[in-house]
Amino acid sequence: MAVMEMNPAANTGEQGGTMTAIVREQYGIDELELREVDRPALEADQVLIRVQASSVNPVEWYGVTGPPLMRVLGGGLRRPKETAVGADLAGRVEAVGKDVAKYQPGDEVFGTSGASWAEYAPAREERLTRKPANVSFEEAAATPIAAVTALQALRDKGHVKPGQKVLINGASGGVGTYAVQLAKHFGADVTAVCSTANVELARALGADRVVDYTEEDFTRLGERHDLMVDIAGSRSFRQFSRVLTPDATVVIVGAKFPSSKLLGPLSHVIRTRLAAVRKSQTVKFFIAKINSEDLGYLGELLGAGTLKSVIDRRFALGDAADALRYLGEGHARGKVIITV
Repeated sequence: MAVMEMNPAANTGEQGGTMTAIVREQYGIDELELREVDRPALEADQVLIRVQASSVNPVEWYGVTGPPLMRVLGGGLRRPKETAVGADLAGRVEAVGKDVAKYQPGDEVFGTSGASWAEYAPAREERLTRKPANVSFEEAAATPIAAVTALQALRDKGHVKPGQKVLINGASGGVGTYAVQLAKHFGADVTAVCSTANVELARALGADRVVDYTEEDFTRLGERHDLMVDIAGSRSFRQFSRVLTPDATVVIVGAKFPSSKLLGPLSHVIRTRLAAVRKSQTVKFFIAKINSEDLGYLGELLGAGTLKSVIDRRFALGDAADALRYLGEGHARGKVIITV
């Protein structure tokens, strides 16, 4: 199988040779295979990266398992349109397309690709940034989707301001661990909701108050919040609206994972939006847009030690199916990493 199927387009030059990569031709975690494939050929604005590490996100889980709505929205009805898997990556530049100006071979970068669960992956220049020298490849690979999602949820959708009370439901997962740190960085007063096992982690990340949902109902707290980032999707709008100010903003960035087999994470979004129609609170849902500016900003925070990646487990490339199964259990603490 040629990787050209993973990245079809006119290219500016053959890289030649082969590599190992995770591919899938049918839906299902058991359908993932580690194969020897052709190295990708580059388009003019692409960078070829020798991948050192990647990570696992719900986007891979849903893409691989293929809930019906996800198939209808473009994943492919009977089988996946794309055989490649993996978004986040960190590694070294191997080659660059003719229109790439910012990078050259040997540069250490992180960002996203459409085929990062492989020894080599093509990535567009605008979806990369330089990796700080004092940050490991694993720490950098954990960051792109989860941290950019947290950043854009707080800054762009939630318009967080210093002194605001921010409630983060699902504070111990990939997005949540970054959201707690970023909310504190922006000067907010943060209440983090997580399980007993993660209370100390949330405190260590800077949360002002931690609610153990196995011991306390966060929807019955004695104070109201200006902004809620809902990652866990564990409660209805009717329940959590009790702890929001009348003009609060709710930013939905996730749902109970894994969620509805039919709709995927959209089931929680739809129910919440419908329930909020007659309320004064604002409910927003979005999909993060990966860009070099936000990646660069996060890289600066990582390099300064202001932002840290929480890594739960590491899996070898050949064990990517096990990594997805572990994520699918719904209890990952921080990020799950794939080492290449």
